This record gives sequence, C-alpha cells and structure tokens, in this order.
Amino acid sequence: MRNLCSSSDRLVRLALWTVIGGLALLAGLGAGGLPGLWAAEPAKPIRVGIIGLDAHAVPWTEILTDPKSPPEVKSLKVVAAVPTHSPDIPFSAQNIQKNTERMRQMGVQIVPTIEAMLQQVDAVMLLSIDGRPHLEQAKPVFRAKKPLFIDKPVAASLADIVRIYDLAAKTGTPCFSNSSLRYNPGIAQMRNDPRVGKVLGCDAYGPNHPLEPSHPDLFYYGIHGTELLFTIMGPGCKTVTRVHSPTADLVVGVWADGRVGTLRGILQGQTGFGATVFGEKGIAPAGKFEGYTPLLVEIARFFQTGKPPIRVEQTLEIYAFMEAADESRRRGGCPVSLEEVLQQAKKAAQAQPAQL
Repeated sequence: MRNLCSSSDRLVRLALWTVIGGLALLAGLGAGGLPGLWAAEPAKPIRVGIIGLDAHAVPWTEILTDPKSPPEVKSLKVVAAVPTHSPDIPFSAQNIQKNTERMRQMGVQIVPTIEAMLQQVDAVMLLSIDGRPHLEQAKPVFRAKKPLFIDKPVAASLADIVRIYDLAAKTGTPCFSNSSLRYNPGIAQMRNDPRVGKVLGCDAYGPNHPLEPSHPDLFYYGIHGTELLFTIMGPGCKTVTRVHSPTADLVVGVWADGRVGTLRGILQGQTGFGATVFGEKGIAPAGKFEGYTPLLVEIARFFQTGKPPIRVEQTLEIYAFMEAADESRRRGGCPVSLEEVLQQAKKAAQAQPAQL
C-alpha cells in the first residue's frame, strides 16, 4: 500500500511540474525572442527626421512628446532635423532661430544636411513652409526610400507636384500630403452626418492671407479651406470659376454629378475655418479646427504601414482646383477645367522630368 501511494504521489508531482514548466515556457516565449501568446515585446519607436524648422516642426514635436497624446502619436520620436528656411519669406526668417533652439531643448539633434539626417531616421516629415524647395528636398529622401510626409503646400507649382509624385512612384517610396483640417472629427464626419444625409453642396471658408507671391494664390494658405471643401464634397470637381476682390476670393467648383461647392478665401476681417453643408435631409455647420493631433495620428499610421490615407489622384485634384482658380482669375472669371490645368502640368513635368 505504501509503495502504491508513493508511486501515485510521484505521478502527481510529475504532472504538476510539467504544467508549471509549460507555463514558464509560454511566459518566456511571450517576453523573449519569439512572438508570445501572453505578452508582446514593446515596439521600438519610429525614428523621425524633420526637414524645415520654420513652421510646424515645433508644435508637432511638442505633441509627439506629450504624455497625454494618443498611443499612435507616441510611437513616433523626432531624433534629427535640418533647419532649412526661406530668408525671403518673412514668417520663415523671423521664426527659424527660435524654432531651432526649441527643437534642441526637446532633445532633437540639429544636423547640417538632409543626407546626414537620413542616416539616423526611419521616416521623414518635410515641413518647410515654402513649397519652392520641396522637390529638391524630397529627392534625397526618395533615393533613400524612406516614407515621406510633405506638409502643405506640396510644392509651389502644379508641375512640381506632379514631378514629386512621379519620383515617389518611380522609387517606390510611400508619400502623401494633407492639410490638418481633413482629419478633424467635426469636419471629416460631415460626409456621413445624419442631420444632412447625402451631401449636395458645401460652402467652405478659411483665411487666404497672407498671399505669398512665389506661390499660386491658394497654395500657400488657401490649401486649408480647399482641403476642408474636398473633405466634405469628395473628389469629382470638373470646373472652377473665381471672383477676386480686396476682401476675399470666392471660388466656385462644379462637380461631375452637378453638385456645387464654394470656397471663400478671406483676405480682410475676422478669419477662421468652417463650412455650411447642404444635404438631402438638412443643412448643418461643419465642426471647427481642433488641432494637429488627428493628422499626426494619420502620419503615424502611414509610417507604420507605408499606406497613405489619401490617393495621389485626390491630392492632384485639390491642387488642380487651386491652379484652375488662378487661371480663372487670369481669364477674367471664366470657368476653367481642372483636367486642362492638370494636363498642362503633366506635359511640363514630362518635358522637364525631375532627376534623382
């Protein structure tokens, strides 16, 4: 009887140690070199480099380092930056020195060249306020094939925008650009707002001052109101007509399905961003600008996946809308086709293609 009990005890102890050992193995796999069922190895932050410190670099880096920011945003870490700026743009010249110092205070290494920065980073944000140098600034990034976000404006001409996206496609480099207004919840949700129903029209407004002589009139600041309009209306605009006065620009777009959307670019008086949305069920105001965090969340997801949140064709349509507005003004307010100005830009880009 004693031997039988001892044998039974040994079997129980063996089974118990087998279970304990199995649990320890699973825990070790979860915390160690193989993917675990019970625990995951903490992801390393995505190292981000910034080109251009004269505008959004400081407030965006402050959001990225804020403990209260969403988890997606905190997955990014700005580690290096190139302090490019434009001496002939007052805002750029006035802010570059203090912005560069603030970036140093936040632990960002300031480097002299884009090539030096690229050796230290996984992804790049091109934040120069001036669109003129964006093509040349983007070329080293495309050669390195690092995911690239380009702040507004993509460039200072529609032809250069075509060249940038051509190089992105040629090198297989993920690339996108958006105004921060596109992802603010009170704006983005208007396309599916039950108060409105199907969107039939939109009157958007936003500041268009200061005008920057080196850029088409709407590229420099009017891009925000334009993107607001397209976020709500969606793609499909065919023609543009523009009226200009000292107090405002009024740009009327006609969509392929007959819907009408307008942009009021404010030049004098009180400014702000907003829109009135007209639908099958009702009329309602869009939400206001709520900050940069929603865009930074999209940028973080883009850097993680390599998948842009917006198609290249949509971005080209938005900039063709703004270029057509300039052409309409030159023609005395006549309607201008977006396809016309886009084809002209593509021909110019093909005649003088960008070289890496």
